[in-house]
Amino acid sequence: MRKKLSQKLKRAGWDEYFMNIAKVVASRSTCERKFVGAVIVRDKTILSTGYNGSIRKLAHCSQVGHLMENGHCVATIHAEANAIIQAAKNGVCIDGGTIYMTASPCWSCFKLIANAGIKRVCFGEFYRDARIFKFAKKARMTLVKL
Repeated sequence: MRKKLSQKLKRAGWDEYFMNIAKVVASRSTCERKFVGAVIVRDKTILSTGYNGSIRKLAHCSQVGHLMENGHCVATIHAEANAIIQAAKNGVCIDGGTIYMTASPCWSCFKLIANAGIKRVCFGEFYRDARIFKFAKKARMTLVKL
């Protein structure tokens, strides 16, 4: 029975595994304009996660509406920023890690990721800022579209 079951199921590779977890993390987002999840990993171990959400202890966009500027909700802290913040808050070193994100980082979050020492960025959909490709190369970071 076990052999037949393993033949039917394909074991996920590491990138697929962590990206699937990022998708589950995205389901916790509290700004329905964009559901994004992030998972920071090093040595095949999850170090931190984050999703799009409001400032801690304040009302969520889903409860009180959006704070819009130039077509973007600025009340929301992005998933990758939240993952970095959670690592810092809990004293977890993410230097040299990989971040898995359901969408590529915006320019501001890309700079946070780079300065946090993350070396590899794996993302699902491309999200609006092509500068990340040029600067990732300069910073010796790897960007991978999954």
